[in-house]
Amino acid sequence: MTDLHTPQRNSVTGADPLRIRGNSHPAAPHKPRLEFFNLAELSWTDHHGYLHQVERLHAEPWGLYMERKVDNPRFHYIESWLLPAQGLRITVYHLRPGHDRAQTYYLDIGDYGPVGPKKWRAEGHYLHVVARPGQVPELLGIDELLAAHAAGHFDTAQTHSAIERATAVVDGLAGCAHDVDRWLAAQGVRLTWL
Repeated sequence: MTDLHTPQRNSVTGADPLRIRGNSHPAAPHKPRLEFFNLAELSWTDHHGYLHQVERLHAEPWGLYMERKVDNPRFHYIESWLLPAQGLRITVYHLRPGHDRAQTYYLDIGDYGPVGPKKWRAEGHYLHVVARPGQVPELLGIDELLAAHAAGHFDTAQTHSAIERATAVVDGLAGCAHDVDRWLAAQGVRLTWL
C-alpha cells in the first residue's frame, strides 16, 4: 500500500507526475502562491514578488485577460484568463517551432478576482487540469495539495473544495467532448485567444 502523500502514476495515462514536472523528488510543501495584476500599469507580480510588464490586460464581465511575451526555450508567448465564478485560471502557451503539438489548455484551480480598482489577485490552489481537445484531461498537483494540507498551509475545507472544483472541471469537460471552449460557452463564458 502506498502513502497518500506519495505521488502516484496518473491512472489514465500512466504518466509519472514527478517526470511531468521534471523533478526527481516531490516539491516541498508551500503556502498557496499569490500573484497580482495591475491593469493601470500593465503589470503582473509573480508569486516570487517579481514585477513583469505585460503586453495586454483587460477585464470582461466574466474575468481578466492577460497576454505577455516570455523568454523560454519551449514557448514565446502566454495568454491567461482569470475566471472568478469558475475558480479557474486558464492558460495557453504559444510554443516555438519544433515544440508544436495540439492546443493545450492549463486550468489552474484557485481563487481569482478583483481586489480594487484595476487590480486583481490570483491565489493558486495547487491543482491543475491539462486539457487537449478530444483527449481525456489530466489532473495534476494532488501531491502538492496533500503536502500543503499536511504541513498546515491549507485546511481541510480548502483541500476538499479544491478537489471538488478540479473534479467538476474534469467532469464538465467530459460532458463537452473534452473541449474547454465548448464547456465554458455552456456556462455563458466565451473566451478569445490569439
